[in-house]
Amino acid sequence: MNDAAREVADVVGRVQGNIRRKRLRNQAALSPLTAIDDPVVAAATLITAIVSENGPVLPQREAAIRSVISEIADEKKTDEAVVYAKWAASQIDDATIVIDKLAPFLRERLDVTERNDLLQMVNRAAQAGEPPLQISDQRILRLRQKLGFEVN
Repeated sequence: MNDAAREVADVVGRVQGNIRRKRLRNQAALSPLTAIDDPVVAAATLITAIVSENGPVLPQREAAIRSVISEIADEKKTDEAVVYAKWAASQIDDATIVIDKLAPFLRERLDVTERNDLLQMVNRAAQAGEPPLQISDQRILRLRQKLGFEVN
């Protein structure tokens, strides 16, 4: 009986440890996003995560991201935002997580016109490189939904 009780306690302890470790991994994965408190950095990170989902951010694609961000920020802010965005996007391998975390933040801080501009910026950054990226419809629908637009 004692052996069986110890074995059950071991299994319960391992399961609880696995759950705690998974929760910590999830929190660590989100930490680059939770530190973002600037809409320009959030937009750059969102665009970079979506664009880098199909592979690394090569210089031509980075130039496209830099170009669209420079439309809304000065040169220094653009550099800061793109550097942070590349780092944050490299830490999180799933664009869905980035969309789920940053789109509501941006929805609160941007008006409807600016949110539409953000969608166009994502598209322009994807189309600017060679070859142009095809962003999945699911990503765009999710982004539109999280930004507060009606999705059919």
